[in-house]
Amino acid sequence: MIDTRTVVLVEGVSDKSAVEALAERHGRNLAAEGVSLVAMGGATNIGTYLGKFGPPGRNLRLAGLCDAGEEGDFRRSLERAGLGSDLGRSDLEALGFFVCVADLEDELIRALGTAAVEQVVDAEGELSSFRSLQKQPAWRGRPTHDQLRRFMGAGSGRKIRYAGLLVEALDLDRVPRPLDMLLTHIAG
Repeated sequence: MIDTRTVVLVEGVSDKSAVEALAERHGRNLAAEGVSLVAMGGATNIGTYLGKFGPPGRNLRLAGLCDAGEEGDFRRSLERAGLGSDLGRSDLEALGFFVCVADLEDELIRALGTAAVEQVVDAEGELSSFRSLQKQPAWRGRPTHDQLRRFMGAGSGRKIRYAGLLVEALDLDRVPRPLDMLLTHIAG
C-alpha cells in the first residue's frame, strides 16, 4: 500500500471481488490509480480500519460500500473518526460511502433479473444444486430472488465466486447504483 492514495473499505471478500470485476470491465487498474480495496471481515470492523487509514491514521482518502443493515455502524464510526456529525445517507455518499438496499448480492440479482442469474448458476454447473434448495420445505414457494440470495450465501466460497460472475454478466448500463456510484467516486 505504499502508493495508495484511496482506500475502499468493503465488508467482505465478495464485495471486493465485485468491485474488482466492475473496475476491470471498465478497463480500470485500481492499484495503478492508487486505489486499494480492503475487505474488512465484517462491517463491525469499520472503526478499526478508519483508525488505520482515516484521519487518526494515514489520513488517506476513504470510500466504501456497506449493506443497509450495517449503515448505522458505518455512520457512527465515520462520525467518531471526525468525518462529520449527524450523518444521513446523502452525507455518507458525499464522503464516498454507498449503501446497498439489502446487500450487494441482492443488488446484483435485481439488476440482472432472476432468469439471468439462473443462467450464470447453470453455466457454473450448479443449477441442480439450486433446484434442490428450491425444493427444501423452508424455501419452497418463496420468491426466486430470495432463493438465489440464499443459494449464493449457502456454499463455501460461493458468494465470493458469484459476485464477480454476476458483475461480468451485467449490462454496464444496469450496474447497481451503490456499486456504480462507488466506482465513479473513486475515479475523481
